[in-house]
Parts: sequence; structure tokens; C-alpha cells
Amino acid sequence: MPTEKEYDGFLIDQLRLLKRIEAVTKDKEALEVIAFEREFIEQKLYQNPSLNHEW
Repeated sequence: MPTEKEYDGFLIDQLRLLKRIEAVTKDKEALEVIAFEREFIEQKLYQNPSLNHEW
């Protein structure tokens, strides 16, 4: 299982990929899907409490 730092790195990579795709597409539906996916990725990345939080 990846550490929290590795997991955050994966999420940041996904955000970068979405940004590159967004830069080259003009398809409005694709841009809506990209925005939708970005929102979920950002929620995971900035969730509180973090994944390592012990209850």
C-alpha cells in the first residue's frame, strides 16, 4: 500500500494529466468531464482528516 506522500503524488500526477488534456481539447463535454474529475481528485488530495489519521 502506498504511503500518503506517494498517494498525494499520484493524485498530483492525475491533476497534471487533466490539465494537459484540457489544454488541447475544445470539446465542451470533455471539458465538463475534466472539471468533474478534477473536483473529485482535489477532494481526495485535500481531504481532512488525512489518510493516516488515527481514530
